[in-house]
Amino acid sequence: MVTPPVVLAIAGTDAGGGAGIAADLTTYAALGVHGASVVTAVTAQDTTAVHAIHAVPLSVVQAQLDAVLADLAPAVVKTGMLGTAEIAELVGRRCAGLPLVVDPVLRATTGATLAGPELVEAYRSALLPVATVVTPNAAEARVLLGLTADGATPARELAVRLARLLRGPAVLLTGGPEADPAATCTDWLARPGQEPLALGHPAVATTNDHGTGCTHASALAAYLARGDDLEAAAVGAAAWVTAQLAVSRSWQLGRGRGPVAHTSSTTRPLNHSAPRTPVPLTEEIA
Repeated sequence: MVTPPVVLAIAGTDAGGGAGIAADLTTYAALGVHGASVVTAVTAQDTTAVHAIHAVPLSVVQAQLDAVLADLAPAVVKTGMLGTAEIAELVGRRCAGLPLVVDPVLRATTGATLAGPELVEAYRSALLPVATVVTPNAAEARVLLGLTADGATPARELAVRLARLLRGPAVLLTGGPEADPAATCTDWLARPGQEPLALGHPAVATTNDHGTGCTHASALAAYLARGDDLEAAAVGAAAWVTAQLAVSRSWQLGRGRGPVAHTSSTTRPLNHSAPRTPVPLTEEIA
């Protein structure tokens, strides 16, 4: 067997197994890469809520990170919940120059706030500028841009504006779930100075979507580690997560928003090529 590439996940735990490090490592395994991990926080979390958070001391996070980087040479690093501004700044310093997927985790699927103002500012100043690609949803993009999380700025414009603000990293803004199972979600891939790409994929009507953001960013990192370019990796990640949501939509796990499936052995869905359309740039919305 060929030695698999290594993808490093830097994130918090989820006691319920749906998000965080659990989602990262199971996604990596399903997609044929070796997962290493740096734990930033331990959460008492289930499908209904985040009940408690214990931040891992900065020195312990640094020791974990140093151990992995010195020994395993990750092909890609992916970040999730970071917990504190100091950890975000540490990751920015130590991972600059590496292929870096940043999932700016600001809120849990259940609604819990996972990042205060200091951490949001550390994302903006220390971590996002050294990323390869940033994977916010629309609400996270609005917060990073200094807008209200429930504002009306269209997703396409959010992706364009965030890419322009960061002046380097690509932005892959993920489309959310739709109530209509026949609908199409759209992810927006934006690079500074280029026309954004609309990447369409089917919506899956389900409430079993806990961990979808972590799973998507981890799938993106895995496809990048396997050698896909960014557009192909984005298409593959969306297709894989769509397939996993279809698997888990009939599950009955927990009392709240159940987890997205991480049990499939399919490493690359048959619909890996999804529609993508270049869309002309328009003026920014203030």
